[in-house]
Amino acid sequence: MSDDVIIIKKIVKGGHGHHGGAWKVAYADFVTAMMAFFLLMWLLNATTEDQKKGISDYFSPVSVSTSTGGAGGMLGGRTISTPGAMTSRTAVPSVSLKLEPTTGAQAGDAEEEGGANDKAATAEDSMKAAEMAMKDRQDRENAIEEAKFDRAEKDIKETISKTPQLKGLEKHLLIDKTPEGMRIQVIDKEGKPMFAGGSARMLKRTETLIKAIGNAIATMDNKIRISGHTDSVPFKNRKGYGNWELSSERAQASRRVLATTGLFPDRISSVAGRAALDPLLPDDTKSPRNRRISILLLRRKVTEKAEAKRQVAVTKARRAAKKKKTAPALPKQDWTGPRIR
Repeated sequence: MSDDVIIIKKIVKGGHGHHGGAWKVAYADFVTAMMAFFLLMWLLNATTEDQKKGISDYFSPVSVSTSTGGAGGMLGGRTISTPGAMTSRTAVPSVSLKLEPTTGAQAGDAEEEGGANDKAATAEDSMKAAEMAMKDRQDRENAIEEAKFDRAEKDIKETISKTPQLKGLEKHLLIDKTPEGMRIQVIDKEGKPMFAGGSARMLKRTETLIKAIGNAIATMDNKIRISGHTDSVPFKNRKGYGNWELSSERAQASRRVLATTGLFPDRISSVAGRAALDPLLPDDTKSPRNRRISILLLRRKVTEKAEAKRQVAVTKARRAAKKKKTAPALPKQDWTGPRIR
């Protein structure tokens, strides 16, 4: 074994030492300054000239007057305060900005040419004009309708005068105008009835007369209401058959004759028997003149009003049915008594 000495050399590296945190403070100041700079640039770009002037006045709100204190002159005297405008040392500076309208209205709308008042007046005038236009239209339609009624009445009378089979029947015809429309009535005379006694069988002259009426009104578009009327004399020879049945059957017979003249079925609004409820001569309900057939041509406004009422009734019925359908069902109860097991 050799006696050589082994020497191990160790090199220990020393640290650079602690640098401290001063650079962090400097970097934070730099970032803050940059943020303030970009915020300033954004404000300058986003504000208007008036707003910039207001911000400027915020930092210099005092405007010193060049006038001296006192009233001037020999006896004007002087104030004990500093000459010029009075300022408050404790007041908080403020900025005054002009706010423009933010809605669709323009500045000065309420002042120029009456503003809102003029607009309200214009709307009211428009409503009045619309109402007047609607009234004028209704008046024109009523005038046209009246002219059609007059023309139909003239045609019926001319047909009676020119038809030999209808000679003398003008006394059985009564035409008048009511608030509901034009009413054409075929009435009986003493000793000269229009139907067979106590029957709905129409005589030949009555059928010819009703056909003449149908030809005159077939081209019109008014709805038609047909009703039969009798006198107050009751029947004694037929059990269970009275004036109600007789008046109804005579009205139906008149409807069938009108249908042969080309009258559209959908124009018939109603066919009813009125018996002796509406006598032509209220003071003499047994008079033969109370036995009659009434054909009423309804005015357009009457038809429209009736249709509106019908629509309201239908709507109410549908709502009631829907409500009844959606109502919760009550639980079934067993009333048969206890069970024995």
